[in-house]
Amino acid sequence: MTAGETAAGPGGDAGYAGRWQPVSVTSQAAAFARDTVAAAGPHGQDRAKNLLWAAGRLADWATGLGLEPVPEVLLHPSVIERFTAHAPGLTGVSRRTLRSSLRFLARQVVPQLHPPDAPLPRERAKAPYTAAEISGYLALAGAQPTAARRMRAAGLVALGAGAGLIRADLRQVRGTDICRRSGGVIADVRGSRPRAVPVLARYHPVLLASAAFAGTGLVTGGTDPARKNVTTPLTRSLAGGTGLPRLDTSRLRATWLADCAELLGLPASCTPPGSPAPSGSATSPPACSPAAKPTRWHYWAAAAGEQPGRAQHDRGHHRRLRRRRGDRGAAAHRSAAPPADHPHLTDRHDAHPR
Repeated sequence: MTAGETAAGPGGDAGYAGRWQPVSVTSQAAAFARDTVAAAGPHGQDRAKNLLWAAGRLADWATGLGLEPVPEVLLHPSVIERFTAHAPGLTGVSRRTLRSSLRFLARQVVPQLHPPDAPLPRERAKAPYTAAEISGYLALAGAQPTAARRMRAAGLVALGAGAGLIRADLRQVRGTDICRRSGGVIADVRGSRPRAVPVLARYHPVLLASAAFAGTGLVTGGTDPARKNVTTPLTRSLAGGTGLPRLDTSRLRATWLADCAELLGLPASCTPPGSPAPSGSATSPPACSPAAKPTRWHYWAAAAGEQPGRAQHDRGHHRRLRRRRGDRGAAAHRSAAPPADHPHLTDRHDAHPR
């Protein structure tokens, strides 16, 4: 009896692994499979059966090529990949299953050959523009010297912040791709992912004017949809003004995402107190006002470093709970109400005369 059988008992998965002796592989390959699965730790019987089959097939194939049947050699990533890719008599499903099982065994038995993936740096999402910044960019677009530049710059802002288009999707939009439909405006996106994108209501007039000016041409200018750096001249012309950095199409898309989340009522996109209302929702109340859900108010209060106490809460969004006095007892056995300390009106309508 092996150490694995002693630990798990003869009826467990270790006992099954110790008795495993198939006729489809050699005795040397079966011994390698039993030792490897036992070293990988306890498993259920079905899982142990799959691991034994994978290790046995690997060892039977590798020993025929002259490789030493030890985990450091057979469970090397290059050996596993060569076996699953070139071993004869295996279907595609079997190759994928074998590779998954062998990689699991390798991580358990020889972890030094399969180190964990090193964490790679990630870029945080860019901050969206405020409504005031978008208004500033549209004002700069309207102040361009020529009509063509005015329409192209305004179309760039409207497509980015109103429909969330960037890169190739933005370059390929033509004037005929913008149309009214069902009371709104739709942008038909071309390219590798064709789709119809509804435009936010704030940008309808601007985008319709740019599309009418472009006609069958490209909204952002040029003649070749595959051209590069199409937004560079437009963004350079919109860089300026007090507090307005150079226009970034990625931030325009972030603005569109934030506005869509705001319209859906998501708390992570609500506007902090004191900042302008998000674009596309000028008629809706601020999502973080005290009249909104208290969790949203607390979210932005914590983000601003505030810790409002109970006395600072605005109780206009809910009523106080009316509690029964402790001296009155249960409803069936309580005594009469104690006398009032001062005269009061008996009819509720008397308190509010018309």
